[in-house]
Amino acid sequence: MKLSFPHRFSPGFLAALALAGAALAPVAQAATPAELLSGYTAQAGAPASAARGQQFFTSRHGREWSCSSCHGAVPTQTGKHASTGKTISALAPAFTPERFTDAAKTEKWFRRNCNDVVGRECTPAEKADVLSWLLTLKP
Repeated sequence: MKLSFPHRFSPGFLAALALAGAALAPVAQAATPAELLSGYTAQAGAPASAARGQQFFTSRHGREWSCSSCHGAVPTQTGKHASTGKTISALAPAFTPERFTDAAKTEKWFRRNCNDVVGRECTPAEKADVLSWLLTLKP
């Protein structure tokens, strides 16, 4: 099925439109940890629990690793990837301010890490719980 439009757009107009969209994309992805927490909590349909988040973070879920295997039991210092040895900056936002400020990047890392730790994507409730705990960690 071929779509047709009643008007033709000039190549210049389409290029300008593409540039405008590209310029706005980072703004649309910008977030604060509190905004992300609010979104996960809304998706979960229940309040987040920092205590559940800490328990989830430090426990194994039938897989080889827990979140704390790489990020440390209290992720306020530099961690190290369990298999590659790559340095990981502190996960708690109060210690690494750029953490949880990009929604797309946050989702990417939750997806990867939850697959390693739980063997599936984390639920919005699990994400909310972990993020709520991380937000309690202060210098």
